[in-house]
Amino acid sequence: MKTTSYYPVLMTGDVAGTTAFYVRHFRFRPLFESDWYVHLQSVEDRRVNLGIVQGDHETIPQEGRGRTSGLLINFEVRDPDAVYERVVAAGLPILRSLRDEPFGQRHFITKDPNGVLIDVIKPIPLSPEFQAQFVEGAVA
Repeated sequence: MKTTSYYPVLMTGDVAGTTAFYVRHFRFRPLFESDWYVHLQSVEDRRVNLGIVQGDHETIPQEGRGRTSGLLINFEVRDPDAVYERVVAAGLPILRSLRDEPFGQRHFITKDPNGVLIDVIKPIPLSPEFQAQFVEGAVA
């Protein structure tokens, strides 16, 4: 299988509200909008896309209908400190404060209106312990 594109699609009970959240706080813009589906693209990188779909729409098989749960989305950014300041100023919940981790991330975690966790990350040097866990050649 040759994949030509990959992006998550979040199921929600509030397409407009979820769309507004990602547009306002994470710099997405709509490429396609309907009352049941919106396709978003990052204003900073056109390869970064996100779909928002009405969780009970007829195009979703009955056994798959619902709301998104148990999901963590990672946004890798150049300046997590600036994003953190903006998110805090906007009053979004901070579930894990901005910190450096030995596994090679400076990051923080917030959540969207559906409870989807959002991890904003910048790679940083790994501790020797975590460096040793990678397959040879996987980390420069």
